[in-house]
Amino acid sequence: MHDVQQRKGADTRERILDAAEASVLEKGFGATSIEELIAAVGITKSGFFYHFKEKGELARALLVRYVERENALFDELFARADQLNEDPLHGFLVGLRMLSELLADLPGGHPGCLVASICYQERLFDKEVRDLNAAAVLGWRKRFRARFDLIATRYPPRITVDLDDVADMLSVMIDGGIILSRIAKDKDALPRQVMLYRDFVRDFYRCLIGRVA
Repeated sequence: MHDVQQRKGADTRERILDAAEASVLEKGFGATSIEELIAAVGITKSGFFYHFKEKGELARALLVRYVERENALFDELFARADQLNEDPLHGFLVGLRMLSELLADLPGGHPGCLVASICYQERLFDKEVRDLNAAAVLGWRKRFRARFDLIATRYPPRITVDLDDVADMLSVMIDGGIILSRIAKDKDALPRQVMLYRDFVRDFYRCLIGRVA
């Protein structure tokens, strides 16, 4: 019986997080109320506060879950690409193509970036949430910088290049692509932007090392 109650509690918590994430991505954290989440999930107010003591705790849980999911997606996707290629540059290019195809398969387009949403309204959040958000962005920089460092061991650049900036471009492309796709109502805008980044990386190394990847 205890195990059943634990599973039920975990399911309720996830449903609260699902409803909250959808609402925050649609209209922002400030406009998302506890009352609407209670109604959406079909629980009592005491049921909500059993899982989250206050709205700030909900924000932290939302962000942690979002970042963990994004990291797991990148881990799996680029690991699959690496299995298909011994060359780190080719592997990265294949991974970017796979990412573009994944984003293109989303029926309604990408729902939005929770990290960006929190950044836009960061005055609503405490230091812990702001620090978690910054760590997420810098973590993605570190992740993709490591890819470029690996590529550089095979293809040393002939000129000085700030690889942090090149790594940051993917986050910039994705967030910008999400905004563009929503404003233009074009769900394929984001995957196209990822493919443009892939083309840039390919041509970038073509210029740096004098060969086509």
